[in-house]
Amino acid sequence: MPKHLQKEIENLKKSILNLGARVETAVRDASLAIARQDIESAKTIINNDDIIDEQEVDIEEECLKTLALHQPVARDLRFIITVLKINSDLERIGDLASNIAERAVFLAGKPKPDVSFDFVAMAQATQDMLKKSLDALVNLSVEQAYEVCQSDDLVDEMNRSVYGMVQKAILSHPEQIESLIQLLSAARYLERIADHTTNIAQDIIYMIEGQIVRHKTK
Repeated sequence: MPKHLQKEIENLKKSILNLGARVETAVRDASLAIARQDIESAKTIINNDDIIDEQEVDIEEECLKTLALHQPVARDLRFIITVLKINSDLERIGDLASNIAERAVFLAGKPKPDVSFDFVAMAQATQDMLKKSLDALVNLSVEQAYEVCQSDDLVDEMNRSVYGMVQKAILSHPEQIESLIQLLSAARYLERIADHTTNIAQDIIYMIEGQIVRHKTK
């Protein structure tokens, strides 16, 4: 690999991991803001979403510049394509974290919805998936990437269960309907974060093995 291309690839790896760390923090803090009804933390996450957007644009521009200047092939080409795709998924996860934070702002100061759904457990499962997907990128680990894909079933099941719980809670506590719907929305956003994280894991498998595994990892 030419030295200039190697340097560009190293810079891209650092940039995408930096973005990943920022997004991981946003998801964690947004989930905590829901659990703790922390309006100030939620507002910070919403305000910081622009930083994630700017990083996503910068990384995309760097990828395109590297493709144009160096015309990489084989593994190097797969790496850059993978970074482009992961970059997009991370930006979307950042948006979803901001959406969760908006739900936290609504719920702050209101009585906690009377529902047995464990939002913290679902949030933790989603965060674990995101962390493991980034670890798979750092370690170039196919095994970790496949584990992420398998974990998506657990988050999907949690999301399905919350619908029934909220439906029953609305019938029992109609005065809490707005808060219950906001909690339901937050759970849906977590499920979508898990989907984007699964996309990241699948892209890492493509980068390492050179095979597309969408629709094959569940």
